[in-house]
Amino acid sequence: MSADASAPLEPAATVDPDVLRGRLEAVRAEIDEAAAAAGRDPAGITCIVITKFHPLELVDALHGLGVRDFGENRHPESRDKAARVHELGDGARLHFVGQLQRNKARQVGRYADAVHSIDRPELVEALATLDRGERGPLDATLQLSLDGDTARGGVPLDAAEALAERVLETPSLRLRGVMAVAPIGADTDRAFAEVRAVSERIRRLAPDADWISAGMSHDFRSAVSQGATHLRIGTAITGNRPSAP
Repeated sequence: MSADASAPLEPAATVDPDVLRGRLEAVRAEIDEAAAAAGRDPAGITCIVITKFHPLELVDALHGLGVRDFGENRHPESRDKAARVHELGDGARLHFVGQLQRNKARQVGRYADAVHSIDRPELVEALATLDRGERGPLDATLQLSLDGDTARGGVPLDAAEALAERVLETPSLRLRGVMAVAPIGADTDRAFAEVRAVSERIRRLAPDADWISAGMSHDFRSAVSQGATHLRIGTAITGNRPSAP
């Protein structure tokens, strides 16, 4: 079964709850199948639904269907989505998954529940004085560069442990694990195996930093086979994105 084939991927400017439910159920079924093939418990896999450019109406509909983890990749849209996610409540969380600029880091850190794109010491420094009040430290994952092109975001693999140590020394951050995007045209099993290997090294420094944020609409089955704990899935659930607002 293919999640992408469950319904035409039209933009969700007007949300059709039946179509949305069908796509969500199809993706959840594929995750279950991929987990079973890998000998894993699907309960250990979190599906983060990416709602970039989609209206708040879609967030409301997804929450009504049981989604509790939402992803955004740019400020200030992520700020507005976070406000709605937290208003809906019931454990709903906003994950910031895009490249983070130093001058926006503290703003994002105040409203996001997790930031998946820590990739350089300057971001750690910018977040070192972050005050989240009773919410406690900000959950953070290290974004890895699998192709060495750090201009596209990500810490080189051989520098990941040093960056992890910087995060571990920063009380305002809680190191949760690693994140990566498979390079275009790459063998995704091999790429995500590299992510898993770095994750194992990081867990020698921080045993509870066990998140592996990897896999999107087109490659999440491969990510599950290599141990991904958090999938970032957009169009397979939401339909094609509308134009940028």
